[in-house]
Amino acid sequence: MWFDDSVVYQIYPLGMCGAPLTNDGVVTPRIRTVLGFIPHLRRLGVTAVYFSPLFDAPTHGYDTRDFRTLDARLGTNDDLRCVCDALHAAGIRVLFDGVFNHVGREFPPFRDLREKRWESRYRDWFYPHFDGDTPYHDGFHYDCWEGHYELPRLNLRNPEVEQYLFDCIRFWHDTFGVDGLRLDVAYSLDREFLAHLKAFTRTLSPDFPLIGEVLFGDYGLIVREGLLDSCTNYENYKSTYSAINSRNLYELSYSLNRQFGREPWCIYRGRHLLTFLDNHDVSRIATALTDGRNLPLAFALQMTTPGVPQIYYGSEWGIPGAKADGDPALRPAAEAPRWEPLTDRIAAMIALRRAAPVLRHGDYHNLVEGNEFLLFERAFDGARAVVGVNLTDGEKVFSHGALGCRARVFDLTADRGDARKTGDSADKTDAGTRGQSIIDAAPVVSLGGTLTVPPHGVVLALVEP
Repeated sequence: MWFDDSVVYQIYPLGMCGAPLTNDGVVTPRIRTVLGFIPHLRRLGVTAVYFSPLFDAPTHGYDTRDFRTLDARLGTNDDLRCVCDALHAAGIRVLFDGVFNHVGREFPPFRDLREKRWESRYRDWFYPHFDGDTPYHDGFHYDCWEGHYELPRLNLRNPEVEQYLFDCIRFWHDTFGVDGLRLDVAYSLDREFLAHLKAFTRTLSPDFPLIGEVLFGDYGLIVREGLLDSCTNYENYKSTYSAINSRNLYELSYSLNRQFGREPWCIYRGRHLLTFLDNHDVSRIATALTDGRNLPLAFALQMTTPGVPQIYYGSEWGIPGAKADGDPALRPAAEAPRWEPLTDRIAAMIALRRAAPVLRHGDYHNLVEGNEFLLFERAFDGARAVVGVNLTDGEKVFSHGALGCRARVFDLTADRGDARKTGDSADKTDAGTRGQSIIDAAPVVSLGGTLTVPPHGVVLALVEP
């Protein structure tokens, strides 16, 4: 599946495009802001864009009112079609947010239920209980998402509801060319509905990925044949920033081996889970890290460990944002992209990842572990990659039998120079091609059993056969 080889870029459009927090009903083509990002995305090496909620809603987008109409704050359906067409023309696939667990109180069938109560023909679209009340004084109460009465739960076992949602997805596919879905709060979605959804999307395309938002538990219960193709790897997210901040890389190495290691008991071998350093719900990685020197290191870990990397808009140039300051702080306006030295480093990492299948499909194996250092190996189809991680303030020299080889060596966290003077036309060249050029330009050297990693650095050795 194309998703397995992807680098995903997440856009929260209401935030990035500078929309007001409350829907004012004024049609404004803010979604066209994305058009100005496309050269940036190509230069960065992105292969797919995931749009958080796009469709008509009163506030944050997860309170959907109309699944077929672009939110007025972002423009019209024609504006969205223009953006999707431009992304596709640039070789970038498009993922939409499928918010199917719940809707907003202004969703027409729920509004009908509020008005007619038990006489509503849409009563069975939801889970109403006519023996109580809500904070909105509806005269009845209903199941909602995690106690939020502004988000009434849909009855996904109702065939009418299922067909309605499938018709909306078909509309997205036919109108905007959507290539796959990220499923909001997938951990709450009915498994029978997910099975039906998978069967339906296969009729649109046999290569139509479903990626679920899953916060906890055994991902294997939902990421399996006939259900989801991938899910958000929150375990990896937590262990990455936590291990860096506490200088306890055992936390990360344990988690990665538990998930993707070579032992028979490792639980997600061969699965391509979505890895991220931040998103619209959590603090920006530039804020989450207590030592800013480790920001390039965090991205280097994301790009060299198993999974499909997702970059949240603006984090590639170091946008800060703390969850404690509320959701708007995590979803700021960004009228135009920036290209900083950090961005340049990440682009080089992505280029190498796209050029080296072992970084996309390889397994995981710990070689040397310590609180402030880690050496791991990945192998795929006869190729090997060895990665050294150093959180200390001095050089770290690793010694291991796996390093008794010849390899091309890359300092992933090194400053690549003035980013403004490099790669100005890189958007015209495929990242994989650029990555192969980077690989070809690196001399083959004998490691002699050792690998030297600079302070707060990550070094990649692509081992010669």
